[in-house]
Amino acid sequence: MLFEVWAPHADRIALLLEGATHPMSRHPVRAGWWLAEAEAHSGDRYGYVLDDRPPLPDPRSRRQPEGPDGLSAVVVHETFGWQHSWEGRPLQRAVLYELHIGTFTPEGTLDAAVQQLPHLAGLGITHIELMPVCPFPGRHGWGYEGVSLWAVHEPYGGPEALKRFVDAAHAHGLGVVLDVVHNHLGPSGNYLPAFGPYFTDTHHTPWGSAVNLDAAGSDEVRAFLLESALAWLRDYRLDGLRLDAVHTLADTRAYTFLEELSTAVDVLAAELGRPLFLVAESDTCDPRTTTPRGEGGLGLHAQWNDDFHHALHTTLTGESQGYYADFARAPLSALAKTLTRVFFHDGTYSSFRGRVHGRPVDRAHTPAHRFLGYAQTHDQIGNRAKGDRLSAGLSPGLLACAATLTLTSPYPPMLFMGEEWGARTPWQFFTDHTDPELAQAVREGRRREFTSHGWSAEDIPDPQDPATRQRSCLDWTEPAREPHARLLAWYRELIALRRDRPDLTDPDLAAVKVAYDEEARWLTFRRGDLRVVVNLSEEAVRIKLGGGGRVLAAWEPVGAPDTDGLLVMPPESCAVLGR
Repeated sequence: MLFEVWAPHADRIALLLEGATHPMSRHPVRAGWWLAEAEAHSGDRYGYVLDDRPPLPDPRSRRQPEGPDGLSAVVVHETFGWQHSWEGRPLQRAVLYELHIGTFTPEGTLDAAVQQLPHLAGLGITHIELMPVCPFPGRHGWGYEGVSLWAVHEPYGGPEALKRFVDAAHAHGLGVVLDVVHNHLGPSGNYLPAFGPYFTDTHHTPWGSAVNLDAAGSDEVRAFLLESALAWLRDYRLDGLRLDAVHTLADTRAYTFLEELSTAVDVLAAELGRPLFLVAESDTCDPRTTTPRGEGGLGLHAQWNDDFHHALHTTLTGESQGYYADFARAPLSALAKTLTRVFFHDGTYSSFRGRVHGRPVDRAHTPAHRFLGYAQTHDQIGNRAKGDRLSAGLSPGLLACAATLTLTSPYPPMLFMGEEWGARTPWQFFTDHTDPELAQAVREGRRREFTSHGWSAEDIPDPQDPATRQRSCLDWTEPAREPHARLLAWYRELIALRRDRPDLTDPDLAAVKVAYDEEARWLTFRRGDLRVVVNLSEEAVRIKLGGGGRVLAAWEPVGAPDTDGLLVMPPESCAVLGR
């Protein structure tokens, strides 16, 4: 077996394989690369000894059996016995479901998650979006401080378990998308700087030195990230990747890393004969993120639309702190704008940023499936002081309205695990750092952040307390009980309607028409021949629809509009009407 490693500043390197040392030689063509031939088998432990220092794990390790600080293990992907063929599912008609393996079930493993796949298939989900699965110190965490960007967290089950999960998901007709983090690595267990210039002080990020995408040596760093991304899609048969916070990728090169990555993914999709896609998380409100490369964009296939979330959240909750402030001034107006023009900040002033922000979307030429819509995500729940979901403060009727607005919007909808039944379990920030100093720093930093906003320190969950993670695990007995069962049935009904009614997946943004009354708190919008109506007030309202129609789905009993097109909507209720 050929072992290769990039370490341009080392004077000598040895391969440590199953306790035996093998000297490595410089690659005859590729500068900075070292190689060695040695007999090896799946599961064999190995590492690299740089200049007689202690052995380190392989930067491109496919498995870390003892965690990020241990030796790597050989993985032979070709030996896995895939049971199900898969042609893929495109993003255009997708309904995504974000889940965290460590809290989706009490066991917190990929194999345990497989047991709940029938629930997702029966719900009508098309794609599961897994939060990051790369190794990180300890057993439990969100995954955004991962290292070893080619490997799978061992407590989740390691690489074989991820393949079993993907194979089982495909058997249920479910695609699988993986959240990957290219903008930083965790502070613990990150040995990349010992090998080469993976980071640069040319730029700085919220996590410290930036990943080196444009300084000396960045060609190899970009290749490292790009090949890792392709490996997830190829070796694990994934359907897409969600790219974390791409706005923090500091990259001044003319041909950006994101363009290079989107090009490579399109080439791989053509080679494999199935659709593959990239979904960006971006804070820029810039449509060029998803504009095709031939039209001057980065060519990513879709992006999260936080503006839609913020408008919906303020409409439902009335919250106005932080970045919600601009949306909360006239929340229904903000929601109407995001339903028709994608971004609320499209060249408007952002009080949170203290400047003008965003760029308009060309609705005439940009399909709606370039943007994902959602009422809740791991970020928007877990980054709250107590990790409280919408279900902690909203009535079942308003939760049903949130579902209606998300699942009938022009955008491919995404749910966060448990949302579909109004889970009462919180989803809190938790860690399991093995370094006591780092654990204390995280604990104190969390408390300092929220006490500065008026919270009491004792009210902030301790991220290192195992109970914080345990509280965040879904309670799978809830869906069978009220009021959860009724809400779950509503989600199923809406998802089935979205699947069966082509108007609800029409990509034409310009065709979406909205009317609303800010004071009376109702909103209605048209999707082809369908009308979506929500009444968010505590009083019944009379809405002039300007036409007849029949009720296709309703949270509370609703009569058809009268001959004048007048519809009476009960308090905190929603309905979908068709001609």
